Parts: sequence; C-alpha cells; structure tokens
Amino acid sequence: MADPLLDDVGTLLREAAAKVVVPLFRRLDEADISEKAPGEVVTVADREAEALISEGLRQLLPGSVVVGEEAVAEDPDLLRHLRGSGDVWLVDPVDGTSNFAAGRRPFALMAALLTDGVPVASWVYDPLDGTMAAGRLGAGTRLDGATLRTPPAEPRVGALRGTAATKFLPPDFRRQVEEGGRRIGELLPGQHCAGREYLDILTGAQQFVLFWRTLPWDHTPGTLLVREAGGVARRFDGADYHPADDGKGLLVAASPDVWDEVSAALLGG
Repeated sequence: MADPLLDDVGTLLREAAAKVVVPLFRRLDEADISEKAPGEVVTVADREAEALISEGLRQLLPGSVVVGEEAVAEDPDLLRHLRGSGDVWLVDPVDGTSNFAAGRRPFALMAALLTDGVPVASWVYDPLDGTMAAGRLGAGTRLDGATLRTPPAEPRVGALRGTAATKFLPPDFRRQVEEGGRRIGELLPGQHCAGREYLDILTGAQQFVLFWRTLPWDHTPGTLLVREAGGVARRFDGADYHPADDGKGLLVAASPDVWDEVSAALLGG
C-alpha cells in the first residue's frame, strides 16, 4: 500500500544526497571542513544538506519543528522539542561525517518524525549503494520498497555477528565487551556510521550493535526501523530507548532472543 509521507521524505533525502552530499564526496577543500567540538568535525555538506532537508520537511508538514544535528550544535535548547507536542522532525544530514570528511564510506542521511514525543516514522538512506529503509510505527519497515522482518533464522551463540562501537566506551567496560565478544562469535569494531549499522541489521549482515553514545539523531531513525522489523532497541538495563532520554549505552538486536544472548555475553546481564 502506498504511503505518501514515506515516499515524499524518501524522495527528499535522495534529492539532498544527489544535489549536495554525493557531489562533495572526496571533493572537499580544507576550508569545507571545520571542528564544531573537540574531535567532532562538520562539513559544508552537513550544513547545506540540513538546510535543504529542513525546508522540505517543513513544507511537507506545515507547522512542524525541525531538530537538526547542526542546528542543535548552534542552539542546544532545540532538544526540548523532543518531549513537546505536535510534529517534530529529527534530522542527521550526513551520518558518519568523519568518514565523509576523510573520503571514506559509509555515510548516510537520516530523518525521523515524532508526534507528541513519540517516534512514528523514520528513514535511513545510504546514497552510495542506494539502500533506503523507511518505516511507520505499527506498519512495519520497508527496505528498498519491500516490507520486511529481520531474518527469522538466527545463528546460535558462538556464531553471532555484530558490532561494538568501542571508541567512547570507558576502558574497563571496553575490556569486558571485547572479552565477551570472543564467546558470541564475530565482534566487529564499527563503521563510524550508525545508519549503516542499522541497515546491516535490517539486511541480516549482522545481528546486533552496541553503542555508548546515544545522540537522538543518530539512533531514533534506526531504532524505530529495527523494532518495526521485529527487533529490539534497549538500554543496557533493559529499558526501551527513547530519544529524549539522557543516558549512555544502547544495545540493538535483530530479535529479543539475540538481545538476551548478547546482553548476557557483553554486559553480564
């Protein structure tokens, strides 16, 4: 069944990628890259894509509010809208900016819609391989237009494959996760692009991903998509992830059983 909003926002992300992001990939000058916080870079592509996407989203839903990653860097008070009423968009114009700035893949464009504080729709687009995931709360996830659920046949512990994004983990916890990873199968170091990690769960390329930092534009789109495909996204204590929650730690898995197994191995839960 056609869903005009899913289609329209998908078209908008593709347009931003085609007009702004991809043309600048591996063509950035030194002046096009700056540091917005220690260790955090931003490029002209991030800013221009966010402006294009934000304008388009406001036109799609007049009266809606856009909370973009780069706008929040300038005005952190925008985050208050994540628990507000009405329609609020979250936008990550270039997820994986460090990859993009260095001329590496992957990177993605992401958006999510919250209504009265509840995530109700989301999109993740990898423009280099053309993969688009989109979904609605209660209506499932579409991958390149086809409705899906995460693969029902899952490996047993010892043959699981997933990612632990260890860059920001406290040292003692990092050692615990790495040791646990040896028991569950293949533990990958991470791709520095949350959007691609979520897409890889949806495609079956991996069964789980663990994050420490949980910025809302990085994780709201992907967590909704994984949940709608039959997976789970929970804090380390088992609480469901919500974008407005201020906390660390997120474990996302293709199914509740995988979440339980990985939590026991990596978190001792």
